Amino acid sequence: MPKMTNAELARRVAALEAENTALRSRLDENGTEPLPETAVVVEPKHKRGWGWTLLAVVLIVIGAILAPVAVVASWAKVQLTDTDTFVATYAPLADDPGVQAYVTDEAVKVIQEHVDIPRLTSQVIDGITGLGTGPVATKALEALKAPLAQGIVSLIQTTVGRFVSSDAFAQVWQDALRASHTQLVATMQGDPKAAIAVGADGSVGVQLGPIIDRVKQLLEDQGLSFASQIPTIDKTITVAQNSSIPTLQVFYNLAIVAGAWLPWVSLGLLALGVIVARRRSLALIGAACALGVAMIVVVAGISIGQIVFIASASPSLVPAGVATTLYTTVSTAMKDTGVAVLVLAIVVAVVAWYAGPFGVPRRLRGFFGSGVTWVREAAERHGITTGRVGEWIYAQRVLLRSAVAVIAAAVVLFVRPLTPALIIWTLVIAAVVIAILELVQRPVITLPENADDDTPVMTVS
Repeated sequence: MPKMTNAELARRVAALEAENTALRSRLDENGTEPLPETAVVVEPKHKRGWGWTLLAVVLIVIGAILAPVAVVASWAKVQLTDTDTFVATYAPLADDPGVQAYVTDEAVKVIQEHVDIPRLTSQVIDGITGLGTGPVATKALEALKAPLAQGIVSLIQTTVGRFVSSDAFAQVWQDALRASHTQLVATMQGDPKAAIAVGADGSVGVQLGPIIDRVKQLLEDQGLSFASQIPTIDKTITVAQNSSIPTLQVFYNLAIVAGAWLPWVSLGLLALGVIVARRRSLALIGAACALGVAMIVVVAGISIGQIVFIASASPSLVPAGVATTLYTTVSTAMKDTGVAVLVLAIVVAVVAWYAGPFGVPRRLRGFFGSGVTWVREAAERHGITTGRVGEWIYAQRVLLRSAVAVIAAAVVLFVRPLTPALIIWTLVIAAVVIAILELVQRPVITLPENADDDTPVMTVS
């Protein structure tokens, strides 16, 4: 028999590995497929009963039920502990045209409620006519009272509008957010110094005091002495009225307390359910699907909550557009997290299916392995080889694959914010790294010392 070339030996090694993989896959399927007569099957000493399957289902279901609460708690924790993230989330409200127009109108209304502009203009005109103006001049001045009052109101409107739409207002807004630590803490705890306040009756409102104080200073700088009569105003614009808000505050604060550990509890229960399952590949797919359904519930709940919130905001108190902007600002980060975890669940389910002991994935893996082997052999025929480095990579292939999986999992678990792009890019990079490792590894083939030259014996180390 002629001697085998290295390429032929490599092909036989690949065939043996494929057969071993197929045998292990069939064993994982509890013997549902007949094994070759030459195969030696070692039965496990302790076969898990159906009780383990029931336990796995219970753990996965509980973990999936906790997942939506974990998303809310995690979002709340970030908003309450990361000031920079909080400011970055709510600062854009100052640039929203709808919010600016609403704040401007309400600020002007409050100033008019506390300063009788028509009376002030009348006093000014009466003081002039009292100096002894003629009948014609007096009549003309009397006719100017109403236009003068309207002009002053228009000037106040313009001044407030310019300030609210300026960078100075945006900076004041950011400073107020940062000074109060987080707007959300103030909302839930009812801090009277916050930009957003919640009353005992469930009313939600925006305070105008800081804005009016700044407008007062601007009017005085323009020489309008009447502005000094504007008092310090403690006025709150009611955004919504909902008697359930105080109750929601209690549950919200509980969610905040749980924000540090509840996501890990949910994830741990899902992982434990997979570990104790009789067929872990199926359990992993099931856990991923359950988590995906939970995230669909989260995203749907946020959308339904927007409808409820806008319906609870009276149009006479706050425009629907402003209510929509407020709700969107608050819920965007939470919704993005839900979508990201949904993408993660889909990715895990697909990866678990591909790596599982199923017919189609086995054929796909075999096709991929054959392609890699063909590329490696073609390269070696042209003198391109990874040599000892490739042999070392082959010997440590399990460790290297595990390292890639651990690093990818760490990125998803600890990098924030968690986004669909982060998950997809992590998967793509991990898959590329695994493919490169498969390509550059070089199976080690040795011949025993007593082997006949014409009868090669392959030993893969």
